[in-house]
Amino acid sequence: MNAPLAHPPHADAVPSLEGATPFMAQYLTAKAGQPDAILFFRMGDFYELFFKDAEIAAAALGITLTKRGKHNGDDIPMAGVPVHALDGYLARLIRQGFKAAICEQLEDPAEAKKRGGKAVVHRGVVRVVTPGTLTEDSLLDARGANRLAAVAVRKGRAAVAVVELSAGAVDVVACSLEDLGATLSSFRPSEVLVPDRLFSDEATKDALNGSGGVVQALPQALAEPVGAKARVERLYGVASLDGFGAFEEAEVSALGLIAAYLETTQAGKIPALTPPRRTGDTGFLAIDPATRLSLEIDRTQRGERDGSLLASIDRTVTSGGARALAERVVRPLRDPVAINHGLDAVEWLLERRDLRRDLRDGLKASSDVARAVSRLVLGRGGPRDLAGIRNGLSIAEGIAGLFPPVADPLTGPPPRIASCVDRLTLTPDLGRLLVDLAEGLVAEPPHLARDGGFVNPDFRPELDEARRLRDDSRRVVADLEARAVAESGVAFKIKHNAVLGYFLETSAKAAEPLLRPTGESPFIHRQTLANQVRFTTVELSELDAKISQAGHRSLAIEGETFEIWRRTVQSLAQPLQAVAEALAELDAHAALAEWAQEVGAVRPHVDDTLCFEVAAGRHPVVEAAVKAAGDPYTPNDCRLDGSGAAGARLSIVTGPNMAGKSTFLRQNALLVVLAQAGAFVPAKSMRLGVVDRLFSRVGAGDDLARGRSTFMMEMVETAAILTQATERSFVVLDEIGRGTATYDGLAIAWATTEALHDRNRARTLFATHYHELAVLETRLAHVCNLSMRAKEWNGELVFLHEAAPGAADRSYGVQVARLAGVPGPVVARAREVLDRLEGEKTAGANLTDLPLFAMAEPAAPEPARPSMVEDALKGIEPDELSPREALEALYRLKGLAKGPAGR
Repeated sequence: MNAPLAHPPHADAVPSLEGATPFMAQYLTAKAGQPDAILFFRMGDFYELFFKDAEIAAAALGITLTKRGKHNGDDIPMAGVPVHALDGYLARLIRQGFKAAICEQLEDPAEAKKRGGKAVVHRGVVRVVTPGTLTEDSLLDARGANRLAAVAVRKGRAAVAVVELSAGAVDVVACSLEDLGATLSSFRPSEVLVPDRLFSDEATKDALNGSGGVVQALPQALAEPVGAKARVERLYGVASLDGFGAFEEAEVSALGLIAAYLETTQAGKIPALTPPRRTGDTGFLAIDPATRLSLEIDRTQRGERDGSLLASIDRTVTSGGARALAERVVRPLRDPVAINHGLDAVEWLLERRDLRRDLRDGLKASSDVARAVSRLVLGRGGPRDLAGIRNGLSIAEGIAGLFPPVADPLTGPPPRIASCVDRLTLTPDLGRLLVDLAEGLVAEPPHLARDGGFVNPDFRPELDEARRLRDDSRRVVADLEARAVAESGVAFKIKHNAVLGYFLETSAKAAEPLLRPTGESPFIHRQTLANQVRFTTVELSELDAKISQAGHRSLAIEGETFEIWRRTVQSLAQPLQAVAEALAELDAHAALAEWAQEVGAVRPHVDDTLCFEVAAGRHPVVEAAVKAAGDPYTPNDCRLDGSGAAGARLSIVTGPNMAGKSTFLRQNALLVVLAQAGAFVPAKSMRLGVVDRLFSRVGAGDDLARGRSTFMMEMVETAAILTQATERSFVVLDEIGRGTATYDGLAIAWATTEALHDRNRARTLFATHYHELAVLETRLAHVCNLSMRAKEWNGELVFLHEAAPGAADRSYGVQVARLAGVPGPVVARAREVLDRLEGEKTAGANLTDLPLFAMAEPAAPEPARPSMVEDALKGIEPDELSPREALEALYRLKGLAKGPAGR
């Protein structure tokens, strides 16, 4: 799949400020700062769009395009969306590759009115929304990571920096230029940043096209190491990057592009990011984009998750766990020690079914802590994110309690599990945050902090008072009235008007004692009318102010409380992220154990040899589909050895179409992925010498947009394999050379086989219909033949789906064509041509004589049955006849010729 490019900026379409009204001048100023983004301009309950943005949005979103006023004599195009529906429209724009800038009202309109009737409400861009910088749950796939990547090249070395803004994770990988495509595609970024100098560079074009993300070109200056280093230090608030490790120049440049982009899109807000995790190019199994697509590791060839390897094994119960599992599957490890640590964790949980059940039950109620933290730090979170953190911390405590401390480390959980449990043990600061949230936050808080109602009663006395005044003002006034009457002995009534506010009113006669001068009376005279006198007290005046402001005050106190909690989360972002990572990792381990038990998977033996031995292996995706249909799955063995000591280095796989050759190839490649991802494998047993690069050339496809035919694509991918595969690589090839002339294809397949065997020395499965290649078993030292078995039974072709030693004698293509519904006459003609070709194979027939290249001669007619006249002639001997007998014989023959029997 080619990566889509970002929509080009339309800065030339931004009108000038000349002649603009104050309101429109404010809009144009904001737009000038974001020329390549669609600007959503907040106006009350709507986000409005103007000029070219309105036209683009109307076409992309299907919303109404209208007009509002004029600018320099021209109508102003306008469109709008409701504030409450913004997320849905943003999601649609982002999927189409657009950027969107959100310009919010930064003050209450009432404040603007105080500056004058024509004053404009202060507004400003608070964020720029792009495919790689999404954080809202409504815009994200909960079970998939959303990554922003950056690519840089310095001194012949490439680097990829990746940030998952919604969770705060940062990775950086330095690699060779030839590995750039595999490295970039392993992260499956939603958006890729690249210096404009590399934007059209042939060396990086294929890698960018295969990334699957929207490609954004940035100025080359942003990738210069000195400036990039300063931006990264500013992003992390450190004086030096030395504490994070020794970075190559290309890595610093890539991180600098990320930092520059975040500064722009987040409008100055600093996200909570983990220190850059430097993994290097030797830590993971290299899988290029073509191989990922061919094997359908995390997406099918239709771009869907369902039907992929990841979907078939995913038994996680949390969104964070699903993302952690995906990370393991799409980026399998290369170090046998690290791989076996992961396998230890899965095996330990597999053996403890009750513990695994309790662990998964506890995790099911967990929230997405990592994304909640990220939103709160960026100022986009709400009370529900605080509830998610409270929930996550509480569950972390409970899960940590499932793993009691052990005195002997040898009897305790393996290192991966123990590390997770350690991170789930809350620090004192996290413990205090949990207590605060448990005591202060209501059980079901609202989505937005501005709505209020999320702080528990009795948590802040001043908030309780404000709420009481707001909700029970009549009762409070009645209580104060009763106390005033009791204290003065006067029949007071508390009343209210717009001028005096709340006041005490009584008759003129009853007020006389209070009007006599005394120094101790709390009642203050306010107004005298014809028949009534009005008083107030200090307490009543204060109450008046409090009641009138109670609603605003209660919201302000709750907003202040929310901000205190938000800042606390911000200060504890890293330990909170550690808790989230531990919960996700435990979920991924437990899910792999659960799946292993379901399908009867076994632990692979992973070492640093060159062996590949599988007994009774099964394709995890196909087996699930077959069993769902109620049919059995046929397992198969496979043995390869790169050294040639314990088996062949290269197996040539032949057999009929539809017999299972492609499934067999993909099955063994996927077993490599599972094993190096630290997962058990569906097999009776498996031994794997760790693989450095995985290549799969199975299936046909073209790239017409780039002028590449199916055969050209096949050759490009084959070339990549022949130039990059090593003796540690694992290669599966299916029908190389089929897209050209027969002899050309056979020659290419033959030469490719020899090169893989002699030069690359990679463990290889090579499926082909060129049966002539079978002879290589006797010509090359470490080649063997395998065939997918099939039988003909009562005229029907039966596929056994078994891989057996030896080469197939035929491909049964005509029988498969009949099964596919090819019309009978065509099948019959195909049989006829095939029989002739096979019959003439040993006669050295000229190509122009073959029915494939010249029309076959019509078949000779069958000999006709002799007529009665012919039979009669055979019985006549002319030399023995007299003249009279000859004349009689002639008349008899003439009579026979006239009759129907003689014809």
